[in-house]
Amino acid sequence: MSMNVQPDIEFIKDMKEAGGDTLKKCFQCATCSVVCPLSTDENPFPRQQMIYSQWGLKDKLIGDPNMLLCHHCGDCTAYCPRGAKPGDVMGAIRAYAYKFYGWPAPLAKLASSGKYLPALVAIPALVVMLVWLISGANVLSHEEFLHAGFSNFFGEGYVTIFGFKLLSRNVFFINSFMIPSAALAAFASFKGVTAMWRKMSENAGVGEALYRPSVPQFVKEFLWPSLVEIVQHDRFKKCETNQDRVRGHQPLMWAFIGLFVVTTYSFVSQDIIGHFIPSLHGPMSMINPFKILANVAAGALIFGLVILWKNRNQMVENKQAGNTFYDWFLIWMIAGVGVTGLGAEILRLIGVVKLGYLVYYLHLVSVMMLFLYMPYTKFAHLVYRTCAMTFERYRDSAYVKNPVNNG
Repeated sequence: MSMNVQPDIEFIKDMKEAGGDTLKKCFQCATCSVVCPLSTDENPFPRQQMIYSQWGLKDKLIGDPNMLLCHHCGDCTAYCPRGAKPGDVMGAIRAYAYKFYGWPAPLAKLASSGKYLPALVAIPALVVMLVWLISGANVLSHEEFLHAGFSNFFGEGYVTIFGFKLLSRNVFFINSFMIPSAALAAFASFKGVTAMWRKMSENAGVGEALYRPSVPQFVKEFLWPSLVEIVQHDRFKKCETNQDRVRGHQPLMWAFIGLFVVTTYSFVSQDIIGHFIPSLHGPMSMINPFKILANVAAGALIFGLVILWKNRNQMVENKQAGNTFYDWFLIWMIAGVGVTGLGAEILRLIGVVKLGYLVYYLHLVSVMMLFLYMPYTKFAHLVYRTCAMTFERYRDSAYVKNPVNNG
């Protein structure tokens, strides 16, 4: 049986730019699939993905869950006899997929290359500066700064409409750019994973006539087990060559969960309950349990980031991985969030007003960048890998494999 191969030349070019420039060295010895601790007999990778990439079969790859089930531990690259760096090729496939599924397309393209870095920084920097100017460009005195900190960065008091007191000015103006950024990221992620699920279903032969679970059933049997596995880092722990990635990635994950809890608490306590108890406004006490959680989470974030940074440098030095914008941009953004967040807190505690305002401004820019570019950068694995792991369970379920037995 012959197969008509129609290579996508632009796809191959994109692959090479994203770190997959070594893919032509592969001569299909299958060492990578043999040594990969995550590859299975039923769904071996990355050997298959290497040949699909060489042939430029874009449609096969962007609908392949295995390219996201790879955790880029480096085992395959370490043992490759040809230096084809299969791990980097798999990373390049993922980078292309995030851009391919990204919406809106111009923003996805912007976040895919280092040559657009000035624009990637300038967009949130200008937005935050514009909102600060619109809010009145408030700068506190030294005494006010020691008392209120950054809770009055966008001005004091509340925003009122028809005499009804809404959110505090600070939270109102912060939300004026953070919520749209997060909403755009959430919508783009939803569009992306929905399109990818359809493509994976098409490639796997899982059609509309097969089993379609109810929402509760889908969550219980496929999504929830995947989330549990992700939190426990079960697959990460199977990787051998770069065990440090587990020690760095897991505290980073818990740090984000902790900071999300603190942010939610701060919003509820200061801007919902704070309507009735004005004393809740202002910086949290250093002995407040949620403040302690925030500082512990920030420490865990920086700790995990340092390990991942060192690990990435070591992989590059040992030629186990390439040195691409795709791999470093997320590390830079997270570093920006962590360093400016702790820096702003320290400057508030010692009462350095102007520098404190500058660092807090940079913190807001960093957080907005993390939200806004999430669906298009390496951070997108948060949703796309979850989707792929969920699809894997769905695809391999008895309902799909034996559709005639579906009740």
